[in-house]
Amino acid sequence: MNKEQLHRYVSDSTGNESNICQIYVIKDGETVCDDCWHGFTTADAVNVNSVTKGVMALLAGIALDKGFIRSIDQKVMEFFPDYTVKRGEKTICDVTVRHLLTMTAPYKGKSEPWKKVCTSRDWTLAILDCLGGRKGITGEFRYATLGIQILAGIIERSSGEKCIDLANRDLFEPLGLPCRIPHGDSSKEDQFDFFMNKNPRKYEWYSDPRGTVTAGWGLCMSARDMAVIGQLVLDGGLYNGRRIISENYLQEMTAPHLKLGERFGYMNYGYLWYRPFDDREVFAAIGDSGNIIYVNKELHVSAGITGTFKPRIFDRIGFIEQKVLPAVITIQDQPV
Repeated sequence: MNKEQLHRYVSDSTGNESNICQIYVIKDGETVCDDCWHGFTTADAVNVNSVTKGVMALLAGIALDKGFIRSIDQKVMEFFPDYTVKRGEKTICDVTVRHLLTMTAPYKGKSEPWKKVCTSRDWTLAILDCLGGRKGITGEFRYATLGIQILAGIIERSSGEKCIDLANRDLFEPLGLPCRIPHGDSSKEDQFDFFMNKNPRKYEWYSDPRGTVTAGWGLCMSARDMAVIGQLVLDGGLYNGRRIISENYLQEMTAPHLKLGERFGYMNYGYLWYRPFDDREVFAAIGDSGNIIYVNKELHVSAGITGTFKPRIFDRIGFIEQKVLPAVITIQDQPV
């Protein structure tokens, strides 16, 4: 398969690839694929869903580098001294930043309180009410999109500025990427449209009524944005010779801290990033509808794929390795 055949393959797809908007691939620092579908252009942005979490992991690293966060083992409650812990609640006081980053933080209830949080004035404080519980900290992996909202609150409390401002100044601008603007509206109808609308979006980031970005979803990026961020991870935190984030943190972020179960394809989990294989240096930030940042250190490849809303599509790692890479890199560079 070559690039033209790849384009036709996606264009003709009626299955999992039918919602793809953009594919952008960088190899050895050079763009080797820049393709679009469904009327999208390279410059258009898409709500990349949980890829947002991968960007939040990078922002946590930047906050750590700057000393806003002293350690990822710092207790969450240290950042919220004005929060009143409920009587008899002890677990919440032991939760650390590390627990948030590895999705091992405990929460009350069996499901995420979407209505409670997304109709509140302050989404960070609303989800804090659900942190903890009687079982204590068990180390069990519990995927919690809303829980990452606490990380945005930590960054804002510790830095004294809005998370989106720190992201623009210390991540997007140094990478030569467009600054994001807060989305603004957060009504029920608007949230539904934000997920379901299949038109290109602005370079925006969904935010709660207080202007704090949604940390688990809602960042709008292009596939190029994601490939450039992947290149930053690939190059150990350097971009054009400038240090953006510490290499030590990135090594920790992409290290296999947990082995996941069948629901997540038995992948390994780092700090909000996945490590799909036990024996390969391949990393990914993954979002619903097949949005993905894919980083392959062995091949010096970074790729971004965007897709509009389509249920039951989780990751595109197999598609990238079986279809995209063979179409855009030479035979001798292809994975065995």
